[in-house]
Amino acid sequence: MTKPRVSARIGAIAESATLAVDAKAKALKAAGRPVIGFGAGEPDFPTPSYIVEAAIEACSNQAWHKYTPAGGLPALKEAIAVKTKRDSGYEVAANQVVVTNGGKQALYNTFAALLDPGDEVLLPAPYWTTYPESIALAGGVPVEVMTDESSGYLASIEQLEAARTPKTKMLVFVSPSNPTGAVYPPAQVEAIGRWALENELWVVTDEIYEHLVYGDAEFSSIATLVPELADTCVVVNGVAKTYAMTGWRVGWMIGPADVVKAATNLQSHATSNVANVSQAAALAAVSGDLSAVSEMRTAFDRRRQTIVKMLNDIPGITCPEPLGAFYAYPSVKDLIGKPIRGKVPNSSAELAGLILDEVEVAVVPGEAFGTPGYLRLSYALGDEDLVTGVTRIAELLSE
Repeated sequence: MTKPRVSARIGAIAESATLAVDAKAKALKAAGRPVIGFGAGEPDFPTPSYIVEAAIEACSNQAWHKYTPAGGLPALKEAIAVKTKRDSGYEVAANQVVVTNGGKQALYNTFAALLDPGDEVLLPAPYWTTYPESIALAGGVPVEVMTDESSGYLASIEQLEAARTPKTKMLVFVSPSNPTGAVYPPAQVEAIGRWALENELWVVTDEIYEHLVYGDAEFSSIATLVPELADTCVVVNGVAKTYAMTGWRVGWMIGPADVVKAATNLQSHATSNVANVSQAAALAAVSGDLSAVSEMRTAFDRRRQTIVKMLNDIPGITCPEPLGAFYAYPSVKDLIGKPIRGKVPNSSAELAGLILDEVEVAVVPGEAFGTPGYLRLSYALGDEDLVTGVTRIAELLSE
């Protein structure tokens, strides 16, 4: 019998659906097609010039042409600690920070450092596509806790408790959420944190969208509201969304010093240090003010209101108002099984494919986020493209 060429562990990993959709849209654009992509979670704004200038200066510094500490430049780790206190009220020391190649490595470092084979991780759904893959790669077992639009995509303590077993070791908590844009009210954040504390669960909280909240919504860090969680909580964050730096690949994890040391040991063998030029740029970013994200937030809020209204005007689509991040997550369950231009989509994945084929608009189906029957549309694209893209969808689905 021929042995498998790829290990079972790696062979079980699914491709990132959001990156796959974005790659297909970009390939079609390169071929001259007028594709509009709602797939990638990537601000359409340039990285602020003062950050770029810091990177250019770093390129000329020979010190940055060599290896630096695997866990991050000491100055950047210190600046991240200061920034965390400033932005979320959570006070940590520099030795509780490890700088990573984007938020994805921070997540994998965390899961690998904390999970043993068979450990269960409560994962509210819809979830970002990377969470279950990264948990499973580290040997853990993702346990989905389903939410829907009726609750604003918020998981209740009752739901979490019903999913908890003696094997449960961890809760993944995300607010603001990708893909739904849901933001948990502070009282609910605190209640969930105290529930996790009482049940001796680790909490891994992804705060990458902390500065992108709208209206009366309020970001609150579970680690700040429940300070007793400090010894069993890991915060994941990065510069990608706040400073329009998705391609610079700088994230970090913050946690107890022993866990951070273990994660640093792992990183020393996996990748060593993050590129020094990117770290220099990140140092400028986190040490600066928040004026850049304030401008982006104004634009995202305008687009948010536009896309929600336009989607809800389409028969068969129901779109709750997202309160954070830059995604709309409408239900399209009423469109499944209905003919569209002579074709009958039997899933939201087929519907997304049909929308791309018929009107050249790229969206991500809910299957990628653990909840079939939905679509995710990022509104981190230009206003004109947003209106044109949703108009095309509306015209297709209204025929």
